[in-house]
Amino acid sequence: MSQSAKPSVGGDLDLNSLTDQLRDSLSSLEANKPDFRELDLGSPVSPLRTRGGLTTTTTATTTTTSSSSSSGSASGAQNPLHKPNNNNHSGELSNSSESSPTTSAKKGQPGHSRSDSLTYSAQTGSQSAVNSPVTANVLPTGNICPSGRILKTGMGMVNRNAKPDVLGSGTANYGHGSIMRGGGSAKCANLDVVNSASRNAWSVRGGGVDPEELKKAGNEMYKKGCFGEALGLYDKAIASAPGNAAYRSNRAAALMGLGRVVEAVKECEEAVRLDPNYWRAHQRLGALLIRLGQVGSANKHLCFPGQHPDPAELHKLQLVEKHLNKCSDARRVNDWKGALREADAAIAAGADYCPQLFMCRTEALLKLHQLEDAQYCLSKVPKLESYASYSQTRFFGMLSEAYLFLVQAQIEMALGRFENAVAAAEKAGQIDPRNVEVAVLLKNVRLVARARNRGNDLFKSERFTEACSAYGEGLRLDPSNSILFCNRAACWFKRGLWERSIDDCNQALNIQPNYTKALLRRAASNSKLERWADAVRDYEVLRRELPDDNGVAESLFHAQVALKKSRGEEVYNMKFGGEVEEVLGLEQFRAAVSLPGVSVVHFKSSSNFHCKQISPFVDTLCVRYPSLNFIKVDVEENPAIANAENVRIVPTFKIYKNGNRVKEIVCPSHDMLEHSVRHYSF
Repeated sequence: MSQSAKPSVGGDLDLNSLTDQLRDSLSSLEANKPDFRELDLGSPVSPLRTRGGLTTTTTATTTTTSSSSSSGSASGAQNPLHKPNNNNHSGELSNSSESSPTTSAKKGQPGHSRSDSLTYSAQTGSQSAVNSPVTANVLPTGNICPSGRILKTGMGMVNRNAKPDVLGSGTANYGHGSIMRGGGSAKCANLDVVNSASRNAWSVRGGGVDPEELKKAGNEMYKKGCFGEALGLYDKAIASAPGNAAYRSNRAAALMGLGRVVEAVKECEEAVRLDPNYWRAHQRLGALLIRLGQVGSANKHLCFPGQHPDPAELHKLQLVEKHLNKCSDARRVNDWKGALREADAAIAAGADYCPQLFMCRTEALLKLHQLEDAQYCLSKVPKLESYASYSQTRFFGMLSEAYLFLVQAQIEMALGRFENAVAAAEKAGQIDPRNVEVAVLLKNVRLVARARNRGNDLFKSERFTEACSAYGEGLRLDPSNSILFCNRAACWFKRGLWERSIDDCNQALNIQPNYTKALLRRAASNSKLERWADAVRDYEVLRRELPDDNGVAESLFHAQVALKKSRGEEVYNMKFGGEVEEVLGLEQFRAAVSLPGVSVVHFKSSSNFHCKQISPFVDTLCVRYPSLNFIKVDVEENPAIANAENVRIVPTFKIYKNGNRVKEIVCPSHDMLEHSVRHYSF
């Protein structure tokens, strides 16, 4: 490859002479010229403009080789490289552009070079360069190599994978279109920010992390609903630029998507601390505080001076505030239905993550004697960790955390866990020692727990009269405590005052309908008073609740027998804990089902799988319902009985009453069979 003579140092370069030499050099190798059309990229050397501005040129057509036109700097699809204003939050998920002084990019200094480089990769083969942007992998024609040699047309097509050619670094006083070898980094003193493609190249080549690119990637993940991935990218961006308020606000949005509301609040608070005028962070923080029911703080952030609040969030705030005020008023006058209704309305309006509203629902249900519903509501209360602004918020006249423990203490008392109730009330007192309601509850809980303990000790000592007084003292302080009512009912029963025992059991069951101890004591008291129908009714409920309790089964049996006798009915073969009778012949079968009362016949086969599965359950039913006569018939061993009863499928059950068949069941489930048996057991 021929090359031009090297000009002397300090001598003037005759451009006409240089052009002639270049033409002669090219004509000598015309036969070896690659087959592609050349781009006129202008003079190999042109001075940069001053910092007043930078003009880029777009090449749209191909021309013949020339070295006397425009600058040889890289140019392509139009992308003005002016200095952008980085004092904004353009990466916000809301696509807002509110200004923030904390996100300013570093300003370029004169003579300072930037590591953002633009690399040209050499290619082999021929291709058309018509209308192709300068960023294509074609080496500009006519540029000067570092050695001072003139690069011939087509040299850019030579494969140089080992040593890529890159644009050399320029200064304010030197051309920026020169080519350098060895993968050097191109730097431009005039540019502070480059486009995303150049930034990515800088990140990969320099091994650094560009937080803006991480933020943009996080935004894309957020839009797709991949909140976990978005959070990880925002974390990396914050690690690179911890003082950027926009990154903190975006991280809060990802945390909201993951349901981590308290962490999101903390991130928004940090964003506001970094940039007190960052409106988007204020708006996001206000929306979060509405969900937490903190309407006062939410209003302060939503109605930020100088900005218009989001109408939807403002309407939500007004609704939540209205229902909260009504809920507080209803609670103050013990209107628990009204408090429950307004708490539900506030949650539906937007305060769906407010623990105090869920606790208010729990308290209202407890006061309305719906203990099971109150327990369920308690399990749904959002679990929030404490943070500074939250701990100082007041609900219903007390600090928010104190109210949570106040309701918990009431629930523990209602469930008979007095020690836990005292601990919760003491915790509420520590959080808000000056609140009157908290102080009164703490005093009452301690006194009620002491009365219960004293009553238990007296009952164990068989001092039943004094035990009644002790439990009564606790009930004066807590008149809705089902545990104390049931304990006092036990004392009345021991003293033979069964009417009083029934009254206290009724009180306990009004508060807690499925309270098994109260049911047992009421059934026993009714039995003592020979109120057999009431006793049987309670024992039947207990039998369903406690199917494996033999004591309940035996009490039910004796109550059923006594009821039959009280009605003048004849009682035959009434014994508790009977067994399933197996018949071996047709005559024996007819005699068994003709007995007075109800007989349940189980037609089975020893080889049938379903029969093997249900037979143990029939034995259990025999114990549960001892007033019934259970009979089993193996159809393989007794085909005459099977034919006479027309049994074609096993297992089959037939129920007889006083010798008459009243029901037939084929292949029943356990529940279906027990339902039918229970129906005829009384």
